[in-house]
Amino acid sequence: MSWGTELWDQFDNLDKHTQWGIDFLERYAKFVKERLDIEQNYAKQLRNLVKKYCPKRSKDEEPKFTSCVSFYSILNELNDYAGQREVVAEEMTHKVYGELMRYSQDLKAERKHHLQEGRKAQQYLDQCWKQMDNSKRKFERECKEAEKSQLSYEKLDNDINATKSEVEKAKAQFYLRTHTADESKNEYAAQLQNFNGEQWKHFNNAIPHIFKNLQDMDERRTVKLGETYRSFAEVERRVIPIVSKCLDGMVSAAKAVNERKDSAIVVESFKSGFEPPGDFPFEDFSQNLSRTGSDGTISNTPKGDRDKEKDGGSAPRSDPKHAVSRSKNKLWLFGKKPKAPSLEDYSHLPPEQRRKRLQQRIDELNKELQKEMDQRDALNKMKDVYEKNPQMGDPSSLQPKISETICNMEKLRSEIHKNETWLSEVEGKQSSRGDRRHSADNHHHTPQGRESPEGSYTDDTSQEHHTPRQRPSPSKTGPQNPDPHEFDDEFDDDDPLPVIGHCKALYSFDGQNEGTLVIAEDEVLYIIEEDKGDGWTRARKQSGEEGYVPTSYVDITLEKNSKGS
Repeated sequence: MSWGTELWDQFDNLDKHTQWGIDFLERYAKFVKERLDIEQNYAKQLRNLVKKYCPKRSKDEEPKFTSCVSFYSILNELNDYAGQREVVAEEMTHKVYGELMRYSQDLKAERKHHLQEGRKAQQYLDQCWKQMDNSKRKFERECKEAEKSQLSYEKLDNDINATKSEVEKAKAQFYLRTHTADESKNEYAAQLQNFNGEQWKHFNNAIPHIFKNLQDMDERRTVKLGETYRSFAEVERRVIPIVSKCLDGMVSAAKAVNERKDSAIVVESFKSGFEPPGDFPFEDFSQNLSRTGSDGTISNTPKGDRDKEKDGGSAPRSDPKHAVSRSKNKLWLFGKKPKAPSLEDYSHLPPEQRRKRLQQRIDELNKELQKEMDQRDALNKMKDVYEKNPQMGDPSSLQPKISETICNMEKLRSEIHKNETWLSEVEGKQSSRGDRRHSADNHHHTPQGRESPEGSYTDDTSQEHHTPRQRPSPSKTGPQNPDPHEFDDEFDDDDPLPVIGHCKALYSFDGQNEGTLVIAEDEVLYIIEEDKGDGWTRARKQSGEEGYVPTSYVDITLEKNSKGS
């Protein structure tokens, strides 16, 4: 349906309609602008959220738990998802909003041109109508003047008093007015014909053509809106596959969570290498009670002890204070851990932790050594270039730096060798201790709750049996003058334990906890009770003070037949 044939007389209404169409297009453009602003803000907020929850530490310091790794994978996928929201905003900016704004400007210019053409055509038609109307009015005036001159002529012609000259003059005037009226008639007829022709062309050619252009413009505006509506949806559709991959990545990260693997990582991270404590032995406190009843009297004495009593032997004498001390030491596992000295070889740490720390240090030293080697190679290459091209620099100026680098390399190699020696020592002790653990009798284990210098279990118990050095046997007894203010009452036995060997301190020990001894490096002590598998040996100083020392801190020599005695 054509506007030119149906709306030929609705120029003003079409003017208003086309203006409304442009306003509507710009309103939709404003909607798109606010939509892409939302996308940009959403993407920005997502990126800030990811940044907030991303780890601040380096990757080496991050926990390797699958739950953590999966969460960081989800953060990465969410960051990619935010990037796709930014793509949506950018595509909307260029392909929808920008296109709409450019088209709106073109549409305004085109509408203005068509409306100007229509106004010009209307003005030309109005001008033709004015010319025709003026000729019409002139023709009307001339006809009235001719009628007046005709009446005047006829009046004089019939007047007997009128002179001939007056009659002739009135006649001439009549003829003149008549002739002028005829000319006005011809001019009016010509103007009328011209106006009718222009009016026909105006309403059948000019206006339909202008209205057709306006119709085409409005239809193109509608088509453009439809296209941008599709673009608005297609922009979103194009990122759906990538968004779907991001969501699939999140699902894959969720499936990668493995509780058993995380538990294994916890074990690997925190295991000390120590064995758990053994069973408490039965301690009979009723063996000194007199037996007045018959042999069948029910008592709490174990059958083995009653048999020994019958055979004339004496049951092992219990040591209540010793039992108390062990109970106290058992509680150290849950109490405050003693402050451990930070040693260069990490001997204050449990075996497994010590092995990990030494391995970590060796890796760090190897990296530093590689850097120094690279620097040395670079300096040597630069020195060769200077030797071949003296104008570029003095080769001797590089020698001090090269010497310093080589010195650093030697120091690092020495450190690496030292740490590798310690590492091999730890690994050897762990394997030997594992062999000894399997062959040990669990019934001889005492409670293993006493603390090592680190506050965990001692790092090795095999040193009490490895290659005992032959030393002169010290005297069986020593001065018995312990200071009751320095030590716990559990060492104030009336019947001191016999000496079963001696030891030499390999390291100093501060003995800050209850029941431990303060020893100095190379100090010689008496052994009065062996390590029962908990990493602690009971010793007596030359002064008579008794207490526990870490087995790994002393070199032990046991007397022959000490266990029999």
